Amino acid sequence: MRLVLLLFAATTLFAQPRIDNVLIRMVPPGSTSLVGVNMERMKATAFYRKLVEQQRMPQVDKFAEETGFDPRRDVRELLYASTPEGSVLLARGRFKLTTNPASQAKLVRYGSYNIWTLENSGFCILDQTLAAAGELKALEAALDEWTRGQHKAAQPLLAMSKGVAPTANLWGVSTGFAGFLASVLPKGGVSGGIDFSRIFTGMKSSWFQADFATGLRLDLRGATATDTDAIALRDMAKGLIGFGRLSVPENQPEMLKLWDGISVEQETRNITIRADITPALLDKLVQMLNSVPAGRGGREVAGRGPGIKL
Repeated sequence: MRLVLLLFAATTLFAQPRIDNVLIRMVPPGSTSLVGVNMERMKATAFYRKLVEQQRMPQVDKFAEETGFDPRRDVRELLYASTPEGSVLLARGRFKLTTNPASQAKLVRYGSYNIWTLENSGFCILDQTLAAAGELKALEAALDEWTRGQHKAAQPLLAMSKGVAPTANLWGVSTGFAGFLASVLPKGGVSGGIDFSRIFTGMKSSWFQADFATGLRLDLRGATATDTDAIALRDMAKGLIGFGRLSVPENQPEMLKLWDGISVEQETRNITIRADITPALLDKLVQMLNSVPAGRGGREVAGRGPGIKL
Protein backbone atom coordinates (compact mmCIF):
# COMPACT_ATOMS: atom_id res chain seq x y z
CA MET A 1 0.00 0.00 0.00
CA ARG A 2 2.80 2.43 0.86
CA LEU A 3 4.67 1.60 -2.32
CA VAL A 4 1.57 2.38 -4.36
CA LEU A 5 1.33 5.41 -2.69
CA LEU A 6 5.00 6.03 -2.79
CA LEU A 7 5.13 5.88 -6.55
CA PHE A 8 2.29 8.58 -6.78
CA ALA A 9 4.16 14.52 -2.49
CA ALA A 10 3.99 30.36 -3.48
CA THR A 11 3.68 29.18 0.22
CA THR A 12 1.49 31.64 2.17
CA LEU A 13 0.70 31.97 5.83
CA PHE A 14 -2.94 30.94 5.48
CA ALA A 15 -2.59 28.36 2.70
CA GLN A 16 -3.20 24.67 3.14
CA PRO A 17 -3.55 21.76 0.73
CA ARG A 18 -6.75 21.72 -1.30
CA ILE A 19 -8.46 18.43 -0.42
CA ASP A 20 -11.78 16.92 -1.40
CA ASN A 21 -14.06 17.46 1.59
CA VAL A 22 -15.43 13.92 1.31
CA LEU A 23 -11.96 12.48 1.91
CA ILE A 24 -11.43 14.77 4.89
CA ARG A 25 -14.67 13.50 6.44
CA MET A 26 -13.43 9.89 6.22
CA VAL A 27 -10.12 10.35 8.05
CA PRO A 28 -10.19 8.00 11.08
CA PRO A 29 -9.90 9.39 14.62
CA GLY A 30 -6.39 9.22 16.05
CA SER A 31 -4.66 9.66 12.69
CA THR A 32 -1.05 10.73 13.11
CA SER A 33 -0.10 11.28 9.45
CA LEU A 34 -1.79 12.39 6.25
CA VAL A 35 -0.31 12.24 2.76
CA GLY A 36 -2.24 13.60 -0.20
CA VAL A 37 -1.75 13.23 -3.93
CA ASN A 38 -3.64 15.17 -6.57
CA MET A 39 -3.53 12.55 -9.30
CA GLU A 40 -4.88 14.83 -12.02
CA ARG A 41 -2.00 17.26 -11.53
CA MET A 42 0.49 14.45 -11.03
CA LYS A 43 -0.52 12.69 -14.25
CA ALA A 44 0.20 15.88 -16.18
CA THR A 45 3.88 15.90 -15.14
CA ALA A 46 6.75 14.43 -17.13
CA PHE A 47 7.98 12.77 -13.94
CA TYR A 48 4.79 10.72 -13.62
CA ARG A 49 4.76 9.74 -17.27
CA LYS A 50 8.34 8.51 -17.17
CA LEU A 51 8.29 6.83 -13.76
CA VAL A 52 4.79 5.36 -13.80
CA GLU A 53 3.10 5.27 -17.18
CA GLN A 54 6.09 3.91 -19.09
CA GLN A 55 7.13 1.30 -16.54
CA ARG A 56 5.93 -2.15 -15.60
CA MET A 57 4.71 -2.08 -12.01
CA PRO A 58 3.78 -5.61 -10.93
CA GLN A 59 2.66 -4.61 -7.44
CA VAL A 60 0.33 -1.92 -8.77
CA ASP A 61 -0.92 -4.31 -11.44
CA LYS A 62 -1.68 -6.89 -8.75
CA PHE A 63 -3.43 -4.27 -6.61
CA ALA A 64 -5.61 -3.28 -9.58
CA GLU A 65 -6.41 -6.91 -10.36
CA GLU A 66 -7.35 -7.74 -6.78
CA THR A 67 -9.39 -4.63 -6.03
CA GLY A 68 -10.97 -3.81 -9.36
CA PHE A 69 -9.67 -0.24 -9.47
CA ASP A 70 -6.39 1.05 -10.79
CA PRO A 71 -4.90 4.16 -9.10
CA ARG A 72 -3.18 5.04 -12.38
CA ARG A 73 -6.47 5.16 -14.26
CA ASP A 74 -9.49 5.55 -11.99
CA VAL A 75 -8.32 7.96 -9.28
CA ARG A 76 -8.29 11.75 -9.31
CA GLU A 77 -7.32 12.31 -5.66
CA LEU A 78 -5.75 10.15 -2.94
CA LEU A 79 -5.50 10.71 0.79
CA TYR A 80 -3.42 8.33 2.89
CA ALA A 81 -4.03 8.27 6.64
CA SER A 82 -1.82 6.53 9.18
CA THR A 83 -3.29 5.54 12.54
CA PRO A 84 -2.03 3.51 15.51
CA GLU A 85 -4.22 0.64 14.25
CA GLY A 86 -2.92 0.72 10.67
CA SER A 87 -3.18 2.76 7.50
CA VAL A 88 -5.94 3.42 4.99
CA LEU A 89 -5.93 4.89 1.49
CA LEU A 90 -8.99 6.99 0.60
CA ALA A 91 -9.71 7.69 -3.06
CA ARG A 92 -11.98 9.86 -5.18
CA GLY A 93 -12.46 8.98 -8.82
CA ARG A 94 -14.57 6.70 -10.99
CA PHE A 95 -15.22 3.19 -9.74
CA LYS A 96 -17.36 0.26 -10.82
CA LEU A 97 -19.81 -0.92 -8.19
CA THR A 98 -20.12 -4.26 -9.98
CA THR A 99 -16.42 -5.03 -9.63
CA ASN A 100 -15.62 -8.73 -9.29
CA PRO A 101 -12.39 -8.95 -7.27
CA ALA A 102 -9.81 -11.68 -7.32
CA SER A 103 -11.11 -15.13 -6.43
CA GLN A 104 -9.12 -15.26 -3.18
CA ALA A 105 -10.88 -12.17 -1.81
CA LYS A 106 -13.49 -12.82 0.88
CA LEU A 107 -16.65 -10.73 1.12
CA VAL A 108 -17.46 -9.30 4.55
CA ARG A 109 -20.52 -7.19 5.20
CA TYR A 110 -19.71 -4.17 7.39
CA GLY A 111 -22.73 -2.00 8.16
CA SER A 112 -24.19 -1.01 4.81
CA TYR A 113 -20.96 -1.65 2.90
CA ASN A 114 -19.20 -4.63 1.38
CA ILE A 115 -15.53 -5.09 2.28
CA TRP A 116 -13.50 -7.49 0.16
CA THR A 117 -10.77 -8.83 2.41
CA LEU A 118 -7.35 -10.20 1.54
CA GLU A 119 -5.70 -11.54 4.70
CA ASN A 120 -5.47 -8.54 7.08
CA SER A 121 -6.32 -5.92 4.45
CA GLY A 122 -9.44 -5.01 2.57
CA PHE A 123 -11.03 -2.63 0.11
CA CYS A 124 -14.46 -1.10 -0.22
CA ILE A 125 -16.11 0.75 -3.09
CA LEU A 126 -18.64 2.96 -1.34
CA ASP A 127 -20.15 4.42 -4.49
CA GLN A 128 -19.17 5.29 -8.05
CA THR A 129 -16.91 8.12 -6.87
CA LEU A 130 -15.51 6.94 -3.54
CA ALA A 131 -13.34 3.99 -2.49
CA ALA A 132 -11.10 3.01 0.41
CA ALA A 133 -8.47 0.34 0.96
CA GLY A 134 -6.11 -0.55 3.77
CA GLU A 135 -5.57 -2.58 6.88
CA LEU A 136 -8.93 -3.85 8.12
CA LYS A 137 -9.11 -2.00 11.44
CA ALA A 138 -8.14 1.30 9.83
CA LEU A 139 -10.53 0.72 6.92
CA GLU A 140 -13.41 -0.04 9.30
CA ALA A 141 -12.55 3.07 11.34
CA ALA A 142 -12.74 5.18 8.16
CA LEU A 143 -16.15 3.71 7.29
CA ASP A 144 -17.38 4.36 10.83
CA GLU A 145 -16.18 7.96 10.65
CA TRP A 146 -17.93 8.41 7.31
CA THR A 147 -21.26 7.01 8.45
CA ARG A 148 -21.57 8.27 12.01
CA GLY A 149 -18.43 10.16 13.05
CA GLN A 150 -17.90 13.83 13.83
CA HIS A 151 -15.70 14.30 10.73
CA LYS A 152 -13.09 16.33 12.61
CA ALA A 153 -10.21 13.86 12.89
CA ALA A 154 -8.20 15.51 10.10
CA GLN A 155 -8.44 19.04 11.48
CA PRO A 156 -5.49 18.96 13.96
CA LEU A 157 -3.16 17.72 11.22
CA LEU A 158 -4.48 20.12 8.58
CA ALA A 159 -3.96 23.00 11.02
CA MET A 160 -0.25 22.14 10.95
CA SER A 161 -0.11 22.22 7.14
CA LYS A 162 -0.87 25.89 6.55
CA GLY A 163 2.46 26.30 4.78
CA VAL A 164 1.49 23.82 2.06
CA ALA A 165 0.52 25.43 -1.24
CA PRO A 166 -3.02 24.58 -2.41
CA THR A 167 -1.61 23.46 -5.77
CA ALA A 168 0.97 20.99 -4.40
CA ASN A 169 1.13 17.70 -6.35
CA LEU A 170 2.16 15.77 -3.26
CA TRP A 171 2.05 16.82 0.38
CA GLY A 172 2.12 15.34 3.84
CA VAL A 173 1.79 16.30 7.48
CA SER A 174 2.49 14.27 10.58
CA THR A 175 2.92 14.23 14.32
CA GLY A 176 4.72 10.92 13.96
CA PHE A 177 7.24 11.24 11.14
CA ALA A 178 9.77 9.37 13.22
CA GLY A 179 7.69 6.27 12.61
CA PHE A 180 6.16 7.11 9.25
CA LEU A 181 8.92 8.58 7.09
CA ALA A 182 11.63 6.52 8.74
CA SER A 183 9.73 3.37 7.78
CA VAL A 184 9.14 4.22 4.11
CA LEU A 185 12.27 6.13 3.09
CA PRO A 186 15.44 4.51 1.68
CA LYS A 187 17.65 2.79 4.23
CA GLY A 188 21.28 1.76 4.04
CA GLY A 189 22.04 -1.90 3.50
CA VAL A 190 24.95 -4.29 3.47
CA SER A 191 26.49 -2.34 0.59
CA GLY A 192 26.83 0.79 2.71
CA GLY A 193 23.83 2.56 1.20
CA ILE A 194 22.81 6.01 2.38
CA ASP A 195 20.22 5.79 5.15
CA PHE A 196 17.98 8.78 4.40
CA SER A 197 15.42 7.66 6.97
CA ARG A 198 17.77 8.65 9.82
CA ILE A 199 17.26 12.32 8.97
CA PHE A 200 13.65 12.20 10.10
CA THR A 201 13.75 10.01 13.19
CA GLY A 202 14.28 12.98 15.49
CA MET A 203 11.33 15.00 14.21
CA LYS A 204 8.28 15.32 16.45
CA SER A 205 6.10 17.02 13.85
CA SER A 206 6.59 17.79 10.17
CA TRP A 207 4.98 18.79 6.93
CA PHE A 208 6.23 18.64 3.37
CA GLN A 209 5.16 19.52 -0.15
CA ALA A 210 6.53 18.47 -3.52
CA ASP A 211 5.92 19.94 -6.96
CA PHE A 212 6.90 17.94 -10.06
CA ALA A 213 5.70 20.46 -12.66
CA THR A 214 9.27 21.38 -13.63
CA GLY A 215 11.70 18.89 -12.18
CA LEU A 216 11.31 18.58 -8.41
CA ARG A 217 10.83 21.26 -5.81
CA LEU A 218 10.60 19.84 -2.32
CA ASP A 219 10.05 21.74 0.91
CA LEU A 220 10.11 19.88 4.22
CA ARG A 221 9.73 21.52 7.62
CA GLY A 222 10.13 19.73 10.93
CA ALA A 223 10.33 20.48 14.64
CA THR A 224 12.37 18.55 17.20
CA ALA A 225 12.00 18.29 20.96
CA THR A 226 15.01 20.51 21.75
CA ASP A 227 17.46 22.90 20.08
CA THR A 228 20.20 20.34 20.62
CA ASP A 229 18.20 17.71 18.74
CA ALA A 230 17.71 20.13 15.85
CA ILE A 231 21.43 20.87 15.63
CA ALA A 232 22.24 17.16 15.62
CA LEU A 233 19.62 16.55 12.93
CA ARG A 234 20.97 19.40 10.81
CA ASP A 235 24.51 18.06 11.04
CA MET A 236 23.36 14.55 10.18
CA ALA A 237 21.45 15.77 7.12
CA LYS A 238 24.41 17.81 5.89
CA GLY A 239 26.69 14.85 6.48
CA LEU A 240 24.48 12.57 4.40
CA ILE A 241 24.39 15.12 1.59
CA GLY A 242 28.20 15.24 1.65
CA PHE A 243 28.30 11.45 1.66
CA GLY A 244 25.98 11.46 -1.32
CA ARG A 245 28.35 13.70 -3.26
CA LEU A 246 31.20 11.30 -2.54
CA SER A 247 29.11 8.40 -3.86
CA VAL A 248 28.66 9.95 -7.32
CA PRO A 249 30.41 7.81 -9.98
CA GLU A 250 33.33 9.46 -11.76
CA ASN A 251 31.63 8.98 -15.12
CA GLN A 252 28.51 10.88 -13.99
CA PRO A 253 29.82 14.21 -12.65
CA GLU A 254 26.56 15.95 -13.58
CA MET A 255 24.91 14.10 -10.68
CA LEU A 256 26.87 16.31 -8.27
CA LYS A 257 24.37 19.04 -9.14
CA LEU A 258 21.61 16.87 -7.70
CA TRP A 259 23.22 17.02 -4.26
CA ASP A 260 24.06 20.71 -4.74
CA GLY A 261 20.32 21.33 -5.11
CA ILE A 262 19.60 20.18 -1.55
CA SER A 263 19.91 22.63 1.35
CA VAL A 264 19.45 22.28 5.10
CA GLU A 265 18.69 25.10 7.55
CA GLN A 266 18.18 25.07 11.31
CA GLU A 267 16.77 27.68 13.68
CA THR A 268 16.14 26.79 17.33
CA ARG A 269 14.05 23.57 17.23
CA ASN A 270 13.07 23.92 13.57
CA ILE A 271 14.63 22.21 10.56
CA THR A 272 14.02 23.09 6.91
CA ILE A 273 15.16 20.87 4.06
CA ARG A 274 14.71 22.09 0.49
CA ALA A 275 15.48 20.39 -2.80
CA ASP A 276 15.43 22.01 -6.23
CA ILE A 277 16.23 19.45 -8.93
CA THR A 278 16.09 20.37 -12.61
CA PRO A 279 14.06 18.31 -15.10
CA ALA A 280 17.26 17.01 -16.72
CA LEU A 281 18.66 15.79 -13.40
CA LEU A 282 15.32 14.28 -12.42
CA ASP A 283 15.22 12.44 -15.75
CA LYS A 284 18.71 11.12 -15.09
CA LEU A 285 17.70 9.96 -11.62
CA VAL A 286 14.62 8.18 -13.00
CA GLN A 287 16.79 6.46 -15.61
CA MET A 288 19.18 5.28 -12.90
CA LEU A 289 16.34 3.91 -10.79
CA ASN A 290 14.82 2.09 -13.75
CA SER A 291 18.11 0.64 -15.00
CA VAL A 292 18.78 -1.63 -12.03
CA PRO A 293 16.77 -4.67 -10.95
CA ALA A 294 14.91 -4.65 -7.65
CA GLY A 295 16.46 -6.89 -5.05
CA ARG A 296 15.62 -7.83 -1.53
CA GLY A 297 15.17 -4.70 0.52
CA GLY A 298 14.72 -2.52 -2.57
CA ARG A 299 16.67 -1.25 -5.49
CA GLU A 300 20.22 -0.12 -5.23
CA VAL A 301 21.62 2.53 -7.48
CA ALA A 302 25.06 1.13 -8.06
CA GLY A 303 28.06 3.27 -8.57
CA ARG A 304 31.62 3.76 -7.60
CA GLY A 305 31.21 3.91 -3.87
CA PRO A 306 28.11 3.53 -1.68
CA GLY A 307 24.81 3.08 -3.49
CA ILE A 308 21.41 4.52 -2.72
CA LYS A 309 18.88 1.95 -1.65
CA LEU A 310 15.21 2.39 -2.48
